Amino acid sequence: MRHLLDWTVGHTNTLGEKPAKMVKATVPGNANLDWAVAENMPEWKYGVNFKQYKWMEDCWWLYEAALPQINLQAGEKLFFVTEGIDYQYHIMLNGKTLCEHEGMFSSVELPLDSHCDNGGNDLLQIWIAPPPKDPLGYKDTRDEASQSCKPAVSYGWDFHPRLIPVGIWDETYLEVRSAAYIIEADVEYTLAADFSEVSISFKSKIEGSGEVAFTLYNPDGTVVMRALGGDTSTLTAPKLWWCNGYGAPNLYRWEAVLSVDGHATDKQSGHIGFRILELEMNEGTWSEPREFPMGRSPAPITITLNGVPVFAKGSNWVNPDVFTGTLTREIYHQQIEMAKAANFNILRCWGGAIVNKQAFFDICDEYGILVWQEFPLACNNYRGTPHYLKVLEQEASAIIKKLKHHPCLAIWCGGNELFNNWSKMTDQSAALRLLNKLCYELDPPRPFLATSPLFGMAHGCYTFRYPDGREVFQVMPAAHNTAYTEFGVPSISNLECCLRIADEKALFPLEEKEVTVEHHAFYAWVGKGPWAYTDIIEDYFGKAQSLPQLIEWSQWMQGEGYKCIFEEARRQKPYCSMAINWCYNEPWPTLANNSIINYPSQPKSSFVEVAAACRGALISARLPKFSWRSGETFSADIWLLNDGVNPIEAGEAEILLELAGTTYRLHQWKYGEIEANTNLEGPTVRLKLPESIKEANAAIAALNQGDVQREKGRLHEMKLIINAGDMSSCYRLLFNE
Repeated sequence: MRHLLDWTVGHTNTLGEKPAKMVKATVPGNANLDWAVAENMPEWKYGVNFKQYKWMEDCWWLYEAALPQINLQAGEKLFFVTEGIDYQYHIMLNGKTLCEHEGMFSSVELPLDSHCDNGGNDLLQIWIAPPPKDPLGYKDTRDEASQSCKPAVSYGWDFHPRLIPVGIWDETYLEVRSAAYIIEADVEYTLAADFSEVSISFKSKIEGSGEVAFTLYNPDGTVVMRALGGDTSTLTAPKLWWCNGYGAPNLYRWEAVLSVDGHATDKQSGHIGFRILELEMNEGTWSEPREFPMGRSPAPITITLNGVPVFAKGSNWVNPDVFTGTLTREIYHQQIEMAKAANFNILRCWGGAIVNKQAFFDICDEYGILVWQEFPLACNNYRGTPHYLKVLEQEASAIIKKLKHHPCLAIWCGGNELFNNWSKMTDQSAALRLLNKLCYELDPPRPFLATSPLFGMAHGCYTFRYPDGREVFQVMPAAHNTAYTEFGVPSISNLECCLRIADEKALFPLEEKEVTVEHHAFYAWVGKGPWAYTDIIEDYFGKAQSLPQLIEWSQWMQGEGYKCIFEEARRQKPYCSMAINWCYNEPWPTLANNSIINYPSQPKSSFVEVAAACRGALISARLPKFSWRSGETFSADIWLLNDGVNPIEAGEAEILLELAGTTYRLHQWKYGEIEANTNLEGPTVRLKLPESIKEANAAIAALNQGDVQREKGRLHEMKLIINAGDMSSCYRLLFNE
């Protein structure tokens, strides 16, 4: 039986010094946020108020809770259990230290009954030290996280403020256990190579005496097997677990019950998905490099699930909130449900962020979303000092043991961007050698990558138009990579998100000032441009007359840019097997970013375009550019893209160009039957664009802002429309008269 506690929290300068004031704490939660709410501090998301929270970095925080009087029955034991406290802490009962711990991802359980006076006067205290800061790192930068397993993102990033949470961030409670209880229960399996049967092992570890009985339930809820702890049984014709777009994510539920003399004293439950997942070499990569002298071939990055090569389409997942203790199953569910609706089958859990709570992985299991999970290393040189390696081994072991039973978990990865000139790590770095060792020992079947990207893969770029003038439309067809595990096209956020930051009058015209810089419109990445890129928007469209108009243009470009990259990556199959954009969500309201979902869980208009580009099958256009001029010859290469496990029947597609109220019929493409998981290159369509248009249909007109006048002439929306039933597509382009 579990008992929740009523917690208070306060801050002080040193361990053992009583805070001057204690306030109500929410657990799970974060001490910084509890204090801000109690003291009526200004909303951290608005303006630059988050800067008023910086002093909290250097505090000790004390959580206190009085233990309720619990009458233990004969043989029962009382435990304190926490799934996660952030980050370095001491647990004390009645002034006696029970535990000293560093690390937010490893759980702690402590027997309390022998330390209690059973009079209802017991006081539990958790002292949390100030967040770690590596003295060799540059002050107030992510470098300060390079000797800890504290996620580096909270030390400041181009999408995250410098705001470092601390507190009891995961489930924490008292638990009364019988004299005999289950310490650990697990179900492991070996699936036959032809998938005809699965050998299932039922494992349990108990305290005390008794017998553990397992029951295994079909995905439809019917009982398929009963067994005792230690047994191994065979299930024929198992229903396999598949990722989104490739089949049903079939989950079998299991229940373990410990009985003593016929009476149940404890039980645990979980689920399991039967699948074989491997990383294989991409087609053609064994032949690279092509000439002597030769070096290493590209790393394997084709996910093969149950014998089927998967084209992995998805996004990079970051914290859904700065204050990670506030994350709930409901928040996870809403965003993962949208990921499925976007036709994604993978999320890369980036190494600069937290390792998510169990609910995240449970929902990914249910929705068939593969997870690429990185350990908490990102963009730093994590030097292999004895103390760091000791904490890393503890934390990584805990992460692996907690997550390895999830069928959604596809890949372990050491961390983000570690093999480069800003991190300066290599595959000889002690931290990465340790992580590889732990993954092999604790979860041997699951693939391990040292970092992203590895040779053959690519990160970036993160703009619609490059400094040399090239657009993504020219850059992507010339690229040659096995996987695009980060790429970005920025845009300004939805109006609702922007107004969480400041009044509209303070934001338009969107110019460089403190609030716009701190919320990442300017100087967030290389140069002044990120992430608003107002100069590029103005170059294409002219001067915006309002913030909504600027947002519409910006998200128009983001949608078409992302659509170009996702579809081009798919055209490069089978040499390329993965496209994962940067990024999916964001942890606070920003004015501009690369995400397709604004904080807290609001999709941008570009989300719809990404979802269209990631459908299992579609007719796609490779376009040479975004903006066209009168008198030019328009052209587009037409493709049929099919990532699915089913063939496509013969059919036809009508290709049209719509401009200023006139529809031009470019081609009627008749194609034959297409094999499963295969692309088909189609025709190239062309049209000499008119020299002038007398009547503007005002497409940018949808904004009700009137026509946009520029020195270059009148601006119109031009649409390439492909009518092909469920595989139809539409591309919004610009035409300058």
